[in-house]
Amino acid sequence: MVAPTYLRSLQALELAVRKGSFTAAAEALGITPAAVGQRVKALEDYLGVELLTRGRSGLRPAPGLIPALGHLNRGFEELAAAARELELQRGHELHIAAASDFVDLWLAPRLKWFRAAHPNILFNINGEGEAPHRIGRVDCEISYGPPRGAPNTDLLFRDYVLPVCSPENVERTSLIPREMRLEGFPLVHLDFYKDDPAGLSWPEWVAANGMQRSAPERGMRFRRITAALDAVRADAGVTLCGMALIGDRLDAGEIGLPYPVLTGRWSAHGFQARFRADAEGRRPVQRFREWLLEEARSTRGWLAGAVGAAPD
Repeated sequence: MVAPTYLRSLQALELAVRKGSFTAAAEALGITPAAVGQRVKALEDYLGVELLTRGRSGLRPAPGLIPALGHLNRGFEELAAAARELELQRGHELHIAAASDFVDLWLAPRLKWFRAAHPNILFNINGEGEAPHRIGRVDCEISYGPPRGAPNTDLLFRDYVLPVCSPENVERTSLIPREMRLEGFPLVHLDFYKDDPAGLSWPEWVAANGMQRSAPERGMRFRRITAALDAVRADAGVTLCGMALIGDRLDAGEIGLPYPVLTGRWSAHGFQARFRADAEGRRPVQRFREWLLEEARSTRGWLAGAVGAAPD
């Protein structure tokens, strides 16, 4: 009898055979292809039998696996059915994994409106909240990256990135000729946008707008948008940040724009929400998805009013 600790390995093995690759199995499990391979290898080491072979059409069951494959498939079909039944016991719980900056700057401030309309729905966001944390796939995953156009995935919005600083520094630099304002002024770099092909970095922005700034690649670096904004609000410099995430702060005058809005640039990547394929029958998930899309439409409308509609 296979030890219970190898159940995840058996799951990875069954998915890899059924879907034909470690990559497809990893997508279904929400882990990396390398992790799938490690689970299968651990099972092979435990049993002392080769279980998978590679062919032109992908992964194939090795001779040692073929007698057990039917039992494995039926076993996980039954486990999936049991899991679906147990999911109904979760009732009004929503489990969400999302980019921390998106949660802190955009989702959390708006979530109070959803909670007011649906007070019985409990949330667990990034492992914290009223609903207990559970191991397994979440109901909704929100990330920043290239639009996927995948099933059950909604593009919420692309962002418009431009220089921002404290209102005090906007006033302090307002009398300096525009092309000279950055010279000698501290630059705060955000690595959040570093993989975006739109070129959302200080060297690209300086070059595109004809500014004079020596060594625009130098300055403080942050991975988190919230950390960069804390530095900006403490008058430590100017950073490039997406307007969609700080619209409330701009409207409240907590953050200022040292340059015209038209000096900004649309991101190529966007914030998108991916929902579990089996979540359609759960009313709380459907309500959250409808609300999330409505809030995203509002943000896109606000951006269009501020800078014009995003290009296709």
